[in-house]
Amino acid sequence: MKELMLGNAAIARGAYEAGVKVAAAYPGTPSTEILENITRYPEIHAEWAPNEKVALEVAVGASIGGARALAAMKHVGVNVAADPLFTFAYTGVNGGLVLITADDPGMHSSQNEQDNRYFGRFAKIPVVEPSDSQEALGFILEAFEISERFDTPVLFRVTTRLAHAQSLVETGERLEQEVKPYIKDVAKYVMMPAMARQRHLKVEERMKALSSFVENTPLNRIEWGSKAVGVITSGIPYQYVREALGTDVSILKLGVVYPLPWNMIRKFAAEVDRLYVVEELEPFLEEQMRASGVNVTGKELFPKVGELGPEIIRDKIAGKPYSVADLEAAPPVRPPVMCPGCPHRGIYYILSKLKLTVTGDIGCYTLGALAPLSSIDSCICMGASIGTAHGLEKARGAEFARKTVAVIGDSTFVHSGITGLVNVVYNRGTSTVMILDNSTTAMTGHQDHPATGKTIGREPTHRLDLEALIRATGVERVSVVDPFDLEKVEEVVRAEIEANEPSVIIARRPCALLVRQPAAGQMVVDPALCSGCKRCGKLGCPGISFDRDLARINNSLCNSCGLCAQVCRVHHAIQKVGE
Repeated sequence: MKELMLGNAAIARGAYEAGVKVAAAYPGTPSTEILENITRYPEIHAEWAPNEKVALEVAVGASIGGARALAAMKHVGVNVAADPLFTFAYTGVNGGLVLITADDPGMHSSQNEQDNRYFGRFAKIPVVEPSDSQEALGFILEAFEISERFDTPVLFRVTTRLAHAQSLVETGERLEQEVKPYIKDVAKYVMMPAMARQRHLKVEERMKALSSFVENTPLNRIEWGSKAVGVITSGIPYQYVREALGTDVSILKLGVVYPLPWNMIRKFAAEVDRLYVVEELEPFLEEQMRASGVNVTGKELFPKVGELGPEIIRDKIAGKPYSVADLEAAPPVRPPVMCPGCPHRGIYYILSKLKLTVTGDIGCYTLGALAPLSSIDSCICMGASIGTAHGLEKARGAEFARKTVAVIGDSTFVHSGITGLVNVVYNRGTSTVMILDNSTTAMTGHQDHPATGKTIGREPTHRLDLEALIRATGVERVSVVDPFDLEKVEEVVRAEIEANEPSVIIARRPCALLVRQPAAGQMVVDPALCSGCKRCGKLGCPGISFDRDLARINNSLCNSCGLCAQVCRVHHAIQKVGE
C-alpha cells in the first residue's frame, strides 16, 4: 500500500515496522512530529521527556532492557544529550537503539546551523541519512539492524526539508521483536575507567567491521549516467542533484555517511572526469576525501551556510545561472510575530517600559526581541537565561542586577532552567526570574510537559507544582501574576528587582491559541476619542493597524486580551464591546 507521507511520519512508521517498543523525545522543530506520529501506534510506548538528555537515557534504559528503542530531537538537542550518547557508544546496545537528529540548514527555527554528522564521527558511531520519505521508513529498519549487528547506537540524520516534505511511501507490516533477555554485565554497562578502557577497544574493532560493511550495503549505491561528471552526495542534496542534472551526471549516493565506503569512493572517482561533492553546511564528506587523497571539488563552489537547491547546483556544475523566473519565485519575507492575545506581549511591554536588561530563552517569547517591543538583550540556548542573568550580576554588581530580569517559559524551565535557579540561590545571587507559564510547549505545536498534568497521549498525570519546586530551591519570594493585568505586573516587577535576594515571578495564562475569548468581548476604537498617539502600536499586536494615524482593530484577529485598552489609558479610546 502506498500513501503520501511526511518525512517525520515515515520515520514513525519505520519505527513501528522495525518493532520499536519504547520511544522518547523532547519537542523541537523540525523533529517534533516524529513522536506525535508514533503515538498512532499503541504497540510503542511513547513519552515526552523533560529534555533531550533524559529522552536518550530512557531509550538507553530500554535498550539495555532488551527492547528496540528510539530517541528523537532537533540538532541542538543532541548537544544536550551528548553526555549519555558518547558513553553509550562505548557500552553498546542490547536491543537496537537509534537516535534521530533533525538538523536545520537555513535556521528556519533554530539558533544555529550545526552539522550533526560530526557527532557520529566524534562518537565513532554509524550515521545513516535518508533522502526522501520512503528511505526515511526503510532506512530506519536498516538502522536497527546495524545497531544490533554491530552492538552500537546509530545516529539517524535528517534535515528540515526531508522532515517536513511529503513523498510516496510503501508501507509494510510490523516485525514483532522479542524483548531480549536482560543480563547483568558490569564490564559492558558500568563505565568505570577499567571497564571503559576495554570498551574503547571494542569501539575500534567495531569501526573496522563497519568499514567493511559500508562497502556492500545497498544503503550506498552508484547511479551511472554520463561519466564526464560525477557527484558524491547524500540526503536531500541528492534530490537537488537529480532534479538539476538528471542523467547528465553519475551519482554516488551515500545512505551511510559515516564511516565512508572508501573502496567504492575511489572506484567511482577513477571512472569520472570531474568529481564534485554536494553537501549542505559543513564539508564533512569533502574534508575526509581530500585527506584520503581523493581529488574533489566542493565548498569552493557551494556555500557552507543555508540550504542548497537545484538552482544552485545547476549553476555551479552545469554553468546554467539563475533565471529571472527563479528569482521571482522566491516568496516574500514575513517577519515572525507573537499571536494576537499572546500572554507574553504585556510582559514585554512592561519590561521595555522599565528599560530593563532582559536575558531571554528559547520559545515563542524570544520574539520579544523584535520591534516594537525590543525587550530581549540575549538568547543563547535552552535554559541559559537564568545563568546569563546571574553571570551579568557577578560581572557588573548588584546594582546592575536590579535592572536585569531573566525570562524563561514553563517548558524551558523544566527542560534546563531549574539548575540555573539552583545556582543563583547557591551562589548568593539576587536575580529576578520571570517564568512565562502558558501551560504548554507552544512554539513547537502545543506539546504537553511535566507542568501541564497531561502525558503525550493526553492522559492525566501528576502535575509538577512550579511554585513548590521553586521554593524547594531556596527561593522565598515567589509571585504569580496575570500577564493581562499590566498595572499589577509592573508593580510586582518593580518590587522584585529591588529585592536583595532571588525572586521568581510566574506570569500565568494559557496560550492564546488554546483559549480564545468570545467574539462579544472584542475590542473597538472610538475614532472620536483616538488622538493618534500610537501608544497601542507599541504592543506590536497584529490585530492593531492605523488609518491616517487613527487606531483600528481587526476583529478577525482580535483575541480580546484587553492590553490595548490598558495602554490607551489617557484617552480611553479603546474599549471592549458592551462596556
